[in-house]
Amino acid sequence: MRDIHIRIRNLTKRFGDVVAVDKVSLEIERGSFTTFLGPSGCGKTTTLRLLAGFYSVDEGEIFFGDRCVNDVPSHKRNATMVFQDYALFPHMTIFENVSYGLKIMKLQTKEIEERVEKTLKFLGLEGLRDRTPGMISGGQQQRAALARSLIMEPEALLLDEPLSNLDAKLRVNIRAELRQIQKSLGITTVYVTHDQEEALAISDSIAVMNKGKVVQFGPPWEIYYRPTNTFVADFVGVANFIHGKISEITSQEIFVDIEDQVLSLMNHRYQVSLGERVVLNIRPETILMSKQSPESQSNVLMGKIKAHTFVGQFIRYWVTCGKREFIVDLHDPSSVGILDGDVYLQLPSSKLHLLPAED
Repeated sequence: MRDIHIRIRNLTKRFGDVVAVDKVSLEIERGSFTTFLGPSGCGKTTTLRLLAGFYSVDEGEIFFGDRCVNDVPSHKRNATMVFQDYALFPHMTIFENVSYGLKIMKLQTKEIEERVEKTLKFLGLEGLRDRTPGMISGGQQQRAALARSLIMEPEALLLDEPLSNLDAKLRVNIRAELRQIQKSLGITTVYVTHDQEEALAISDSIAVMNKGKVVQFGPPWEIYYRPTNTFVADFVGVANFIHGKISEITSQEIFVDIEDQVLSLMNHRYQVSLGERVVLNIRPETILMSKQSPESQSNVLMGKIKAHTFVGQFIRYWVTCGKREFIVDLHDPSSVGILDGDVYLQLPSSKLHLLPAED
């Protein structure tokens, strides 16, 4: 049985005539890592601030367990927040920053000392307690901000793009550390980012948002390989789209007429009908490309390489097939070298995904 920790029902927030959050409903399991993902202005940070109690709710309800927290002030929700800029006090030492909340609670000095030392050690900051934020690195500042939140022993941890100020390599390292910390503590965590790779790497569940709405909610694998619409497919990763009409449906396969030929894909219980306009989606790394014609001629297109980019672990190709252009990623490029000229593309039926056509 699912243990739902945070329940959001028809949550709405307006700023004047702008609907920032539009009837959002979600159920977040206890101890899970859930990410709000979407472009700037989609409502993800506003939703997080509603959970934290920094904004009042216009419509809908927020529950922590069985408790509705709509009218509960932020400091009584037992949910702490880590901000994008960390919000550390620059004139205070790391020890003073981390212990600030405990001093507000008027705990005994001994207990404060013990809890701070334990938290700093857990986050690898024990040797930095007497330094100010300006004397430590960005990654260490991020951990200090996290320590200040975790030391309060919250039931929920809210993070608003906490890694956006770090360089690319450090972001990868810190996000791995953050996920390990979250797993070891088993704390319910809600995370906001616009970085698709980051969301896929660290989340148990992802809520993809657009224009104030959650357009898809599910595990990373499902979000990436089974998007519900073209927005999700295009925003989360790189997508190739092929427009066509349903020409035949069997229990095992669906056939789509794309004008110059027919493509087949596995029937994953899609709710479609004959003659319906649809969009096929396939990821660049799942397309097979070769100089020789494949033995199986199923879903094979002839094309010509237009351009390529060497990315290190793979080469990205742009291939023109008639009026269409495909993006194809070939991994381990050292084994085949760089291809050019005419090529064959094979679109495996198990890798094609069906999306509704949108006007």
